[in-house]
Amino acid sequence: MSTRPPLPAPPTFANGAIRVFSLSLSEMLWSRRTVFLLLVTGAPVFLALVARIVQGSGIVPLRVNGVAVDGASIFGMMIWVFYLRFIVPVLGVFYGTSLIADEVEDRTITYLFTRPIRRGAVLVGKYLAYLVCTTLVVLPSVVLVYFLLVPLGQVARTFMSFAADLGLLALGLAAYGALFALVGAALKRPLVSGLVFVFGWEQVALLVPGYFRRFTVAHYVQSMVPHAMPSDGVVSLLQSVLKDNPPVFVCLLVLAAIIVATLWRAANTVESREYVLDQ
Repeated sequence: MSTRPPLPAPPTFANGAIRVFSLSLSEMLWSRRTVFLLLVTGAPVFLALVARIVQGSGIVPLRVNGVAVDGASIFGMMIWVFYLRFIVPVLGVFYGTSLIADEVEDRTITYLFTRPIRRGAVLVGKYLAYLVCTTLVVLPSVVLVYFLLVPLGQVARTFMSFAADLGLLALGLAAYGALFALVGAALKRPLVSGLVFVFGWEQVALLVPGYFRRFTVAHYVQSMVPHAMPSDGVVSLLQSVLKDNPPVFVCLLVLAAIIVATLWRAANTVESREYVLDQ
């Protein structure tokens, strides 16, 4: 009497996440969202190129109170204004909320969940693909902006701050992506909620005195920026509001806790939730 060979054991959580990661990364890199990503990250590069051309013609591209602002300070302002306050949270919202929501909208989540891979591993694998995809586009954009704006003579003096910028942007992408992965897994229409959080709650909480800012991701990310803020106008107001910054190690611990806790909760939500497809 012949015996049926035993069925292969299902992949472990880690192996399942790696499989989903390898599949999702290529899809993300060639998706329409990547075109949006390139346009968003290309805007600071274009502005830096214009500033470099203007500076090369002998004209000072930026003055504050009549004093010329050097390339390193302009780069620091662009990190604040473009990357930390706009690009990083926006990418976290658009990519993080779509990790599961897109599968539901495209009606492919049923096929994805029928694979012998844990549901939580599917979300973690897609999250890792998001993180690699965004960092592969955002960080080269920052590198181009840096070398367009900062003269070679100032590279040695500013390189450590530049390296800190790269690590901080990657950490911000990880924190916002994990948070909005949870939003996308838990809510039916997560994109609106994510945009309200980033452009509503966080903007107000950062400006209101008190403890409200501690319930934002932006507070801990921006507290570790190595650049000094210029002292005029709206930016000066932001500096006065953010002057009571927690220590760097506290910011790192809080952001790490946000990433681990929200990603763990998102994976558990995907494991337990029944996703009903609209007819």
